Amino acid sequence: MFIKSYPKRAIFCLSILAIVPLGYVIRFNHILPEYIRDAGGGIAYEIFWILSILVIYPAANRRQTALWVCLGTCGIELLQLYQAPWLQAIRATLPGRLILGTSFSSSDFPPYFIGSYLVLSGVSKVTITYAMSLLSHLPSPISHLFPK
Repeated sequence: MFIKSYPKRAIFCLSILAIVPLGYVIRFNHILPEYIRDAGGGIAYEIFWILSILVIYPAANRRQTALWVCLGTCGIELLQLYQAPWLQAIRATLPGRLILGTSFSSSDFPPYFIGSYLVLSGVSKVTITYAMSLLSHLPSPISHLFPK
């Protein structure tokens, strides 16, 4: 199973390596208006989590993965309404701020839906198909183990 999914994992990892810097550039670029920074960061955040699940389990159904990740990120957004001291301590760290956020905003929900929709609408299929065609021309580190 791992051998068969190696190209997909590579594509998902490359996609993550592209979406994370893009998300940070959009989110923390003070030249852009705040509403674009917030929406762009939310979309990238959603896509990142979907791709992360697909790296771990590349055979997963993309529709179900996108749905569960969207529900999870919406749940995390709602969790920001809960201000327990132990959650505040986690949110005080950089990973805590990046994953859990710091304050509730209902305007964060549409970017989560858009990010999930982009993965479902075929943007990922186009990217994966293109990247697979590029990877097919590169030698695989394990290709010598499985001659054609």
